[in-house]
Amino acid sequence: MTRSEPADMPDDGALRTPDRLRRRASRLLSQLTMRSDRLVNEGLARADSRKWHYAVLASLEEYGPGSQAELSRRSGIYRSDMVGVLNELAERDLVERAPDPDDRRRNIITISARGRRHLRLLDHVLDDLHEELLAPLDPAERDEFVGLLIRLLDHHTRTP
Repeated sequence: MTRSEPADMPDDGALRTPDRLRRRASRLLSQLTMRSDRLVNEGLARADSRKWHYAVLASLEEYGPGSQAELSRRSGIYRSDMVGVLNELAERDLVERAPDPDDRRRNIITISARGRRHLRLLDHVLDDLHEELLAPLDPAERDEFVGLLIRLLDHHTRTP
């Protein structure tokens, strides 16, 4: 095995990762997350986008216009990073900024028609990437897997 090969790659047909590691849910989720992130990041880059672009556009499409702070809460993007994301989207005419009539110091962000078209493209890109990621699972298993992930995440992100 070379230094560049992952430790759990097969070597002469035998897995080198100890079974006690392969059975740890936290490790499995971490390993799958790394592979999923790489797949999604590369796929979105080919569509000239990033995960944060998709998150903001999806939030605007589903919940309507909002302030930077609202978009940050909806999407999970840090407020300090949101400005850069919105600048990128605005430069490409995917979102529009307008002063908030109730508070002129704040902008309201709206998805543009071009942003809606781009979001539909990104939906197709992500559908294809998720097909690739979840290829070993049949449709019922995919639904169950996603449902279990949602349940786990909801449990661990609840505020007491």
